[in-house]
Amino acid sequence: MAEDRTDRLGLPLLMAGQAQKEVTHNEALVRLDIAACAAVESADVAVPPGVPLIGQCWIVAAGASAAWSGHEGDVAGWTSGGWRFVSPVLGMEVWVADRGHAMRWGSGTWSDGAIRADGVYQNGVRVVGTQGDAIAAPAGGITVDVESRAAINAILEMLRLHGLIASTL
Repeated sequence: MAEDRTDRLGLPLLMAGQAQKEVTHNEALVRLDIAACAAVESADVAVPPGVPLIGQCWIVAAGASAAWSGHEGDVAGWTSGGWRFVSPVLGMEVWVADRGHAMRWGSGTWSDGAIRADGVYQNGVRVVGTQGDAIAAPAGGITVDVESRAAINAILEMLRLHGLIASTL
């Protein structure tokens, strides 16, 4: 990173003897306003919207054009001074309004967050879904295995305790 910018977010630094320090300081604040507690409208738009509102942001999608050209993957924010761009850093997370969940930057790309409205995901596969129906405790059967029933009951109890299945039938 250049010596006149911060290492992570590339915010402009004030330099000794610099004239109009307020310009540099204000630019840093605008970029920080985009990056801190980031929320974007979408991560699937490659063309700047025609009439954005001040403060609205987007993750620039692949194939970007017009004012967003060359900024694929960056967070673009519309300000009173026009478009500002923040390059993502490892671990950066933003709320994406049209997806209803967060996305995280890592390994050079944006990925959907693990926790979404319809469940918890691991490597894009839903591993925990919405609460299922109640499951009855084991009873009867040809072979009675006390240890198996105890284990199954313990699993069911934990699922109920954490709200992953309903409490009773």
